[in-house]
Amino acid sequence: MTKADNKKVVPVFFAVNDSYTPYLSVALSSAVKNSSPDRLYRAIVLHDGVSEENQKKLRALAADNFAVDFVAMEKGLESITDIMSNRLRCEYFTLTIYFRLFIPTMFPEYDKAIYLDGDVVVLDDIAKLYDTELGDNYIGACQDHSCRGIEPFERYFELSAGVDRSKYVNSGVLLMDLKKLRDLNFGSHFLSLLNTYHFDSVAPDQDYINAICADKIYYLSPSWDRMPNDRNPIDPSPSLIHYNLFAKPWCYDNIQYSDIFWEYAEGSPYRDVLRAEKDSFDEEKKAADRETLNFMLKRAIEISAGEVTFKKIYDSGVKIRL
Repeated sequence: MTKADNKKVVPVFFAVNDSYTPYLSVALSSAVKNSSPDRLYRAIVLHDGVSEENQKKLRALAADNFAVDFVAMEKGLESITDIMSNRLRCEYFTLTIYFRLFIPTMFPEYDKAIYLDGDVVVLDDIAKLYDTELGDNYIGACQDHSCRGIEPFERYFELSAGVDRSKYVNSGVLLMDLKKLRDLNFGSHFLSLLNTYHFDSVAPDQDYINAICADKIYYLSPSWDRMPNDRNPIDPSPSLIHYNLFAKPWCYDNIQYSDIFWEYAEGSPYRDVLRAEKDSFDEEKKAADRETLNFMLKRAIEISAGEVTFKKIYDSGVKIRL
């Protein structure tokens, strides 16, 4: 396929490991179901060890106008190691959260693309998001409303990431100007900062994106990244639901928008797996989640008061933003 042909395709990237394939199946099937028959789409799953069996199940969700492909990410990220500052939710290490940062370099055939986390349900034609004009901005994203009203996290956005709490964005839904990011050597700049400062973080990839792209972010309609949070009212017509942090309908009852997840999960080849996970999520696992949240809050406070933060290094004159 030539670059000219690629301009007709809506590229949608995901990044998962093998354990996340059941949730990705729901995201993929919802995106396919709500696609336009007049457009062409390509889901590109960047992965860290997704089995052939699971790849086959996910490829079966493709449609005539919606391809599903897999690209293994096994080499080139050796400098990103399992240390606390690189752990998701301060809890576990997975390279997959960093894959989105290398899309511009890895896929020069595309000048623009969408990245989605695997824990989403797409309720509108994803081409509408792709068609959004970014102007001179590097990315389009939504404000992170999952932490709204949680003061330690909101202060962390400002004191650590160096971004006003009202401007800090969630990295689970990104519209990316790949050409601009390539021209700016975004991936190399990220690795240079990572290897020089090893910034402590409770949201590693997300903090880097906010710090590096500050003032060059187009703020999408929040409908494209609705995250369950009882502090926020229900959106009657969301375009995309993102079950961020601990708000997982496959773990908990009474999660906002959980009925939407289970509606699309009915058509998933992993429906029984998802139901079994929900049934087995006992009080011990819920207590572990509460403990992790408390640890994240503690870390957010500690990191904000630390000597090496994005804000303090930026204020010292070091180039953080592109």
